[in-house]
Amino acid sequence: MVIATVQAIKRGALKLLNKYFTGESMNFRQIIAIIIPLLVDQAFIIGLSMLNTAMISSSGVAAVSAVNMVDSLNIFLLNVFIAMATGGTVVVAQYKGSANDEMVSKSAAQTISSVAMSALVVSALVILFHDPLLGLLFGGAEPAVFENARIYLIGSSASYTFIAITEAVCGALRGVAQTRSSLVLSVITNGCYVLFNVVFITFLHWGVTGMITSMLLSRGLGMICSIVYLVKINTSLRFRIRDALKLNFAIQKKILFIGIPFAAEQMFFNGGKILTQTFIVQLGTLSMTVNAICGSLTQLFQIPANALNLSVVTVVGQCMGRRDVKDARKFIKSFLGLGSVSFVLSAALLLPLFPVLVQLFSPPAEIVPTIFQIVLITGICQPFLWPFSFITPSSLRAAGDSKYTSIVSLLSMWLFRVALGYLLGIVLPFGIVGVWVAMIAEWGVRGFIFLMRFHGKKWYQHHLID
Repeated sequence: MVIATVQAIKRGALKLLNKYFTGESMNFRQIIAIIIPLLVDQAFIIGLSMLNTAMISSSGVAAVSAVNMVDSLNIFLLNVFIAMATGGTVVVAQYKGSANDEMVSKSAAQTISSVAMSALVVSALVILFHDPLLGLLFGGAEPAVFENARIYLIGSSASYTFIAITEAVCGALRGVAQTRSSLVLSVITNGCYVLFNVVFITFLHWGVTGMITSMLLSRGLGMICSIVYLVKINTSLRFRIRDALKLNFAIQKKILFIGIPFAAEQMFFNGGKILTQTFIVQLGTLSMTVNAICGSLTQLFQIPANALNLSVVTVVGQCMGRRDVKDARKFIKSFLGLGSVSFVLSAALLLPLFPVLVQLFSPPAEIVPTIFQIVLITGICQPFLWPFSFITPSSLRAAGDSKYTSIVSLLSMWLFRVALGYLLGIVLPFGIVGVWVAMIAEWGVRGFIFLMRFHGKKWYQHHLID
């Protein structure tokens, strides 16, 4: 009886997988092979990020607030590099789908070149102008918070080039569906980061300085491992350093066609987040701490969806390389449905564990109810809004529809998240909860717009590769 039940479940699962995740371009086994390493990667990254936040919490609320403040700026800048790497992922994936191995190799090399040059320039500018930058963005913060933020910004900006090159390598590997290799590189970088933090923060009590030391060592090691892997081990990309040192403007143009609009979107999008942070600074250090902890906790809900968001770029990119619009459309719908299901399962698992999870951050007792309120609201809304707001534009971008997605994203950010966040959080008496409600409302607006675009024809009429 038990064996028969298991076999029936297995047959049902295979039937569903074949129905929703098998097409002419690829089958469900290939798609699962792309998703699983990225799922483990995202779980590892977000789990360790939460652990790092918990460790720095031992240094006090000033340290937590400073790290959270500067990380909003770091995310703003790092997402520019990730956007450029995503441009490379799309180009590599489309050439892989068209079976042009020579252009796959050249595109991977040019991706690393463009991302590395961007990171070097940004890193130098941030280090040179760190004081006016911090004063402009966080001048209202308490002195202890501001000083910790200054140390953290200088140190983290010195690591931009290291992490940018690693992201470029991982982006190229995702383009050819080698997500296991990108997982290994991520595990090396982030695993070392946690181990070093244990030494420098937990045992040596170096606080923010210890976190910076760990970041530089782990990201530098990750970059070295990435380059060594491409040169000595990987055979599919056939990477040669001389190809990366010599700019190929024809390929760069294709990468930038996707990367620049996405980078601009990320700059405006995360710029809006930074502006929102200035609202939160006005609300006080405790509100900043609430925001930092809620950000870490809600990321846990997003682990499976983030993996799907990365995977869909490879899947749709390869479909469009074959000019198989039918498969691309089918897989996008399947990824959206799976994304919603993943949020339901995450909420069912994590919400009951809230009392345990929140204590990892040792928050003051008076802010715990506010943290729970925000996490609960976000957990309820995510299945209905997040996949359409994030997975849909990633899919459109993989088809070459980069300008439209970027324009919609930056407009929705500034017209809804920023303006509504200021209204609810500052003008009206909703505080930090109002800021989060505005963010959730913005998910709904942009998700609706992207779905309308997806149901049309213009998104797949771009011809990125020859």
